[in-house]
Amino acid sequence: MTQGQAKFVEGSLFRHVAVMSLTASVGLMAIFVVDLINMVYISWLRDPVLTAAVGYAGAVLFFTTAVGIGLSVGVSALVARAVGARDPALARDRATAGLVLSAGVGCIFAALVWLFLPAIVGLLGAEGRVGAETLWFLQLSVPGQPLLMVAMVGAAVLRAHGEARRSMMVTVWGAIVLAALDPVLILWANLGLTGAALAGWGSRLAMVVMALWPIWRRHGGFGVVSGRMIADLAPALGAISAPAVLTQLATPVGQAIITRMVAGYGEAAVAGMAIAGRLTPVAFGMIFALSGAIGPIIGQNLGAKRMDRVRRGFWDALLFCALVIIGMSALLFLARAPIADVFHAEGLTRDLLYLFCGPLSLLFFFNGMIFVANAACNNLGAAFQSTLVNWGRHTLGTVPFALWLGAAHGPQGVLVGQAVGGIVFGLLAVFLALRVMDRRSATLQ
Repeated sequence: MTQGQAKFVEGSLFRHVAVMSLTASVGLMAIFVVDLINMVYISWLRDPVLTAAVGYAGAVLFFTTAVGIGLSVGVSALVARAVGARDPALARDRATAGLVLSAGVGCIFAALVWLFLPAIVGLLGAEGRVGAETLWFLQLSVPGQPLLMVAMVGAAVLRAHGEARRSMMVTVWGAIVLAALDPVLILWANLGLTGAALAGWGSRLAMVVMALWPIWRRHGGFGVVSGRMIADLAPALGAISAPAVLTQLATPVGQAIITRMVAGYGEAAVAGMAIAGRLTPVAFGMIFALSGAIGPIIGQNLGAKRMDRVRRGFWDALLFCALVIIGMSALLFLARAPIADVFHAEGLTRDLLYLFCGPLSLLFFFNGMIFVANAACNNLGAAFQSTLVNWGRHTLGTVPFALWLGAAHGPQGVLVGQAVGGIVFGLLAVFLALRVMDRRSATLQ
């Protein structure tokens, strides 16, 4: 076991939670910065139809990104357990098989989404020119999503080996490439949404290279792929990743429902929701990263049979979540006017951004509680529980509240209702995760 790997089972857990979350968040935020950069440059074209189209497209692309997150959770957990058990050959084989399986699942899923894009765009409420622009952008972008999935799984393998910085650089380089290509293709070449899609392809290719190269050079490379290797890993990966994928899919389903509700209030409302939706993971990237960062910490301490440190890591993660939410919400509130100006937001679009920046963003803490609880359950053998909680939050915890407050307060009410519904499910998720820890402790005694 290397020094970086040993740190997960020794020393201050709060520090490890903070370090892994901070470094992982830089990498994870870079994924979402890609979408944010696209939105910024598209908004500079001063065409609300194109801005709304990117908003609709984001709800669809989030589905494929969610699948990648779910697959990375499973591969990371399995590799981390092998690392914790000090079995580098098993860790290598699991990483290899996990990447191959993830690539295959990604291709199949992306193909299915691409085939049904016209129907999906229609269900979101995108019509006329907005619908046509949304469909075109997605037809160009969706085939490149399997590359993103492979990159995300590769970064998760690096995290499982304690390589926080190199994992971070996977998506950092993706964002750098996109930041270089976007202005050239969108503005200088005047390709608009086509340029944004092509820049996204370049970004994903860079991420794949940066994910696989360190694994090859520093962690034993990859095993010889065989049917037996795949067959040995598939059941274990499916046991974790299938529920994790289903869990992650709940979020884009909820987002698609909200997008459909907001669509009835016009392009300005969709644009405002889309910008807020892209600001959320960038502003709270450390919270999104908790699910990936706390997973290896819990997995390795579970492998070492240290349930006391599993519990300590869980509570430290919630404390870290609270501190980040308070700090970032304050920054968003203070910077709300400049943020709106960057996107040339006016009227209703600006009103929705102001609502998000500060008062509404504080409620994201309850989403953070769900992230931490789900990560704990995924690594403690109760992944299906995470699935139930996440789907409950994005259906029962979204639709009734959004409909109720939306009817009284318009699009602002829809967004507030979406956030309020997370309170009950955040508290429920923590309660259920603590029960899982108690049951797992009993089996280790």
